[in-house]
Amino acid sequence: MTSAALASLNGKSPTILGLQDVRVHYPMGKDWLGRPKALAHALNGIDLQVRAGETLGVVGESGCGKSTLAQLLMGLIKPTSGTLDWIYNNARERSSNVQIVFQDPQSSLDPRLPVWKVITEPLFVQRSAPRRDMREIAARVASQVGIRTEYMERFPHQFSGGQRQRIAIARALSCDPDIIVLDEPTSALDISVQAQILNLLAELQRSRNLTYILISHNVSVVRHMADRVAVMYLGQIVELGSASEVLERPRHPYTQLLLEAVPRLGVAVDDAQVSAPTELPGNRNLPTGCFFRDRCPKATAGCEKPQALLPARVDVGVGVGAARSAEWVRCHLQSV
Repeated sequence: MTSAALASLNGKSPTILGLQDVRVHYPMGKDWLGRPKALAHALNGIDLQVRAGETLGVVGESGCGKSTLAQLLMGLIKPTSGTLDWIYNNARERSSNVQIVFQDPQSSLDPRLPVWKVITEPLFVQRSAPRRDMREIAARVASQVGIRTEYMERFPHQFSGGQRQRIAIARALSCDPDIIVLDEPTSALDISVQAQILNLLAELQRSRNLTYILISHNVSVVRHMADRVAVMYLGQIVELGSASEVLERPRHPYTQLLLEAVPRLGVAVDDAQVSAPTELPGNRNLPTGCFFRDRCPKATAGCEKPQALLPARVDVGVGVGAARSAEWVRCHLQSV
């Protein structure tokens, strides 16, 4: 863990991104007047703070809202309601200050462009650097991620999967961002290559004081990289805290079930895990009360209360005073 990340966990590092009660709804179909017939509730009250220099892991099942959150942070979509507060070290636009590394480098790189143009594509779109400097910038950033400068005229298909992901990282770095969204950055790579990419990302974070938002299904990757972890379920964060607390001592019933479902060598999968329901409820008509109530093995009558009467967050941090860790869960059972 970097010194900046340690400071952020103790509240000493500045907040560079804050989300308050953020909701995103998508219209589903339209009637003859052009009004939506229904709404898909992708994000349902996200409260989150991201601090400089940390890696925030975001985990959850498919359909929980992770990709929508990534699009929101990139500015590709706007919130239906709620606020996003961006606090930068300078007056730059979000498009240059927040970049993304996608899951599959094969499909995220333009096959028609040579590598130097791929790397400087964000600069070209934003017109933030003279065209005469593009090749020099591309060569400099490529060398930082382990791509030889003499390969700048090659095309993406001439590289291996690991090299293509290095190119994708170089493209994200070309704008000198403060925040990089990592959307499953190693899931399309071999195990040995995954380790190389993770080590590269860690080194770049130390040398450039980057802030990462790591979206992943891979708990091992999150455990290795993240300083804090946010667990999402049906468009809400249900648990947030340090990686060690959330992954080793989970408090929310959903987090517990999520981690129990991770296969482990030498541990047999029991019948209860096999038969447990794995589908999230539909997000057109949201459940009443706690969203996880119908799948929760610990549900009580109190879980049926309307969301407005349930606590949005229960502080479960450890320690005293300024040394108290900032951990919370969205479960009223923790307040009983």
